Amino acid sequence: MTLEEIHGQEITVEASDRMQCAGKALEELLLSAKKQDNLTVGVYESAKVMNVDPDSVSFCVLATEQYECDIALQIHFTLIQAFCFDNDISIVRVNDTRRLAELLGSEEAGEPADAHCVLITSPAESPSGEPALEQLRSFCAESRRRGDWLPAVALPAR
Repeated sequence: MTLEEIHGQEITVEASDRMQCAGKALEELLLSAKKQDNLTVGVYESAKVMNVDPDSVSFCVLATEQYECDIALQIHFTLIQAFCFDNDISIVRVNDTRRLAELLGSEEAGEPADAHCVLITSPAESPSGEPALEQLRSFCAESRRRGDWLPAVALPAR
C-alpha cells in the first residue's frame, strides 16, 4: 500500500465520521426547531419566507433524492442555493427524503409534505445559540474550505 492510498483511506474515514456527526446534529436541530415551530417545509413556502424575511433564515436543508427528473425542482434548487450563498445561510443536502419527512412528522398527518426544502428559522429576538446549529454551520464552513459547497449529510436511521 502506498502513502497516497493510506492517506486517502484516512480522509475517507474522517469524512464519514464528520458526515455522521453532522447527521446527528441535523436530526437534533430539526426536532428542536419542530418543537419551537421554527420550521418552514416545502419549496414554495421556503421561497416565500426567503422573500419576505430572509434575515430569519438560520439554516437550509435540501432533499435531493429524486429531483433529477424534475426540471422545475432543479431550477428552484439552484435559485434557493444561490440565495443561501448570497445571504450567508448554511445549506446541506440529504439523500433520504423519506427519513426527512419522517423526522418532520409529515407522514403522521397522512399527507405527503413537500420535504424537498426545509428552512430552520429563528425569531429576531432570539439569538441563535443552538449547539446543533453551530455544529452544522461549522461542518458547512469546513466543507466549503474543502471545495464542497453543498455538503451531503446522512440522517441517522431509526
